[in-house]
Amino acid sequence: MAIKVLVIDDSALVRETLSQILNSDLDIKVIATASDPIFGAKKIKLERPDVIVLDIEMARMDGLTFLKKMNETVDPIPCVVCSTMISEGSENAMKALEYGAAELIQKPALGTRKFLEESKVRICDAVKSAYKSTSNIKKLIPSPLKKVVQPKLTADVILDKPTSGSTTLETTENIVVVGASTGGTEALKDFLTMLPDDAPGIVIVQHMPEHFTAAFANRLDSLCKIHVKEAQNGDTVIQGQALIAPGNYHTLLKRSGARYYVEIKEGPLVSRHRPSVDVLFRSAARYAGKNAIGIIMTGMGDDGAKGMREMHDAGAYTIAQDEQTCIVYGMPGEAVKNGGVDKIVPLQNIAQTMMNATLVRSKYNSK
Repeated sequence: MAIKVLVIDDSALVRETLSQILNSDLDIKVIATASDPIFGAKKIKLERPDVIVLDIEMARMDGLTFLKKMNETVDPIPCVVCSTMISEGSENAMKALEYGAAELIQKPALGTRKFLEESKVRICDAVKSAYKSTSNIKKLIPSPLKKVVQPKLTADVILDKPTSGSTTLETTENIVVVGASTGGTEALKDFLTMLPDDAPGIVIVQHMPEHFTAAFANRLDSLCKIHVKEAQNGDTVIQGQALIAPGNYHTLLKRSGARYYVEIKEGPLVSRHRPSVDVLFRSAARYAGKNAIGIIMTGMGDDGAKGMREMHDAGAYTIAQDEQTCIVYGMPGEAVKNGGVDKIVPLQNIAQTMMNATLVRSKYNSK
């Protein structure tokens, strides 16, 4: 049984073209199409798809409103947004990611059919990626596809686990690492805008497609007292600055003498993500140990849960966003279940909790 897809787009030509493209892949089957989300909702009641390919600008209900409503349900269906209105860094793109879009594909205003045909592999891969990234993947995968689904890799493929002697540091500097996914773009904005300009250096993994993280960082930089930028390989982690992991690359915290810096590298998906929160958190456990503060925010799945436990065991102070303020209480909930969380707080209190911990731990580590 193939991945069942519903295509929602107001263009009959686009619906036809996407259906042909997706049906050409043996692992995908378009079970229905709809000209807007209202019709789409009726099709869902008849047969639930595994993935929705969704336009934004449509009659009666726009795609962003539908996406937001979909991800507020108990059992949301992953959506691939395919639209002319999600240019890199645009408000629509940021909103689509905020509302839980699994993948973004920008189609041109002209020559749409040709573009879609030329982007066949990318579109099919986006649907498969959206399908595989759901938190209940084992439950949903039909048996014929189980053979082709890649194993869920851990941070072991990128970095060895920290050893008992690898986190002995002679420094009082605090380093903060943050992980977020669905709902994280707005959560990070709320968190970072509350920080003073002398906040400790921060490294962030937000699950986001390649090419969108730079625009996201620039948007945050315009709103915050601290400096925010997309991380580049070798960037030093410094006070008053937050580094956002670039989409499609793992980001690790490293240390050379008293200097903390980031390493940007390729590699397989870890916990079905690249960048992976587990990879960042493990590197913090290994190279910062008790000098690290870990924060895990709203997001689907369990990326970061194992890494946060490793940070906790290495002496770091760990914070999780509470269920009430999360868009999706997947990642923080799994971290709590895994025993790696010291403090659970609402979103609006995370910044102050982090700053308080920074002061306390600086005094403690200096003894």
